[in-house]
Amino acid sequence: MAGCLFCSIISGEVPSFTVASTEECVAFLDTRPVFKGHVLVVPREHVVTLADLAAPLLEPLFGFAQRLSVAAEKGLGAGGSFVAMNNKVSQSVAHLHVHVVPRTKGDGLRGFFWPRTKYESDAEAESYASRLADALPGHA
Repeated sequence: MAGCLFCSIISGEVPSFTVASTEECVAFLDTRPVFKGHVLVVPREHVVTLADLAAPLLEPLFGFAQRLSVAAEKGLGAGGSFVAMNNKVSQSVAHLHVHVVPRTKGDGLRGFFWPRTKYESDAEAESYASRLADALPGHA
């Protein structure tokens, strides 16, 4: 898609530090990494959000992200990884991408800077669970 940074990286118009690629996806280093070795996994097809991703591409995308999280441990000596995706809010590039961030104990990352809250009661928690369940596609 014209004007999309990630599409330009995928096509080779914009240089990147490509880690690996498959028929469906490309993985490259984030230029502003949380930690060194922070990889972005993107589908070759231009889609903006997870809801836009065709079902047949779910396994190729997340399977690739899974393999890269293992590679972070083996190749970088990471103790684990943080795997995340933003949809719309905080999505800096409007092309679906999965962050695979190598982690080590004591690296200073605390909950990826997310504020936490609490449900006021079990009834409020149940209300949220029910509203989400009712909104699921195919929910009867």
